[in-house]
Amino acid sequence: MLLAIDVGNTNIMAALFEGDEMAASFRMTTQTPRTSDEFGIMLTSLIRSNGYDEKQIDAVIIASVVPVVMHALINASIKFFGTRPLVVGPGTKTGIRLIRTNPAEVGPDRIVDAVAALAIYGGPVIVVDYGTATTFDYFTADGAFEAGVTCPGIMLSLRALWSGTAMLPEIQVKDPGTIMAKNTETSLQAGILYGKIGEAEYIIDRLKAESGVDPETIKVVATGGLAATIADATDRIQYLEPNLTMYGLKIIYDRNK
Repeated sequence: MLLAIDVGNTNIMAALFEGDEMAASFRMTTQTPRTSDEFGIMLTSLIRSNGYDEKQIDAVIIASVVPVVMHALINASIKFFGTRPLVVGPGTKTGIRLIRTNPAEVGPDRIVDAVAALAIYGGPVIVVDYGTATTFDYFTADGAFEAGVTCPGIMLSLRALWSGTAMLPEIQVKDPGTIMAKNTETSLQAGILYGKIGEAEYIIDRLKAESGVDPETIKVVATGGLAATIADATDRIQYLEPNLTMYGLKIIYDRNK
């Protein structure tokens, strides 16, 4: 079995693949520092809780935007699963061409998402990832990374409000039903949700307009923890795939094995 791991700034997502099928997925917080033993024990526990055994793992692939965890995570893979992981980075065969930027500056998660979006939906494509940051990446039909837009994430924006003000409460991110807010809670919900919808629609429209290709040919795929909340409220997002990164890691592993 293949264990695919995506290390984000907030969460570590992982999935088990049996052949081409995703057999299970799970997540844990990106707490640092952790030792290789702590990583190994947590991963094996999560694997067992999903009905599998760590002895079934014969390959591991990792994409990470948190370099500080990698030494321990790589050693955990070697110690607990008996395999050195494939780490997505410069030199990894992905099929994505970084022609207008320094490859070292592009987060591997953005490349992994693009690999899956292009393979599943085709290009040209805009990949919107609602993570700690919200990113909008445009890729051509032949896999060239043309543009990337980075915005504060939904929860990051809310935490900035909560930490920077004395009287604003923590809220659940959901549609208040109207922008005509009548109290503090719905005012915050309207500001965050409708503001992020407006952000998505404007950036997607602008990327399409400046792409130089027929806007109707450009697909838009969204992923990430709160992607469904935005995707349900706008017609700009055509496809929603919560496991886009996991599928991308599986495709990259297959291209490199």
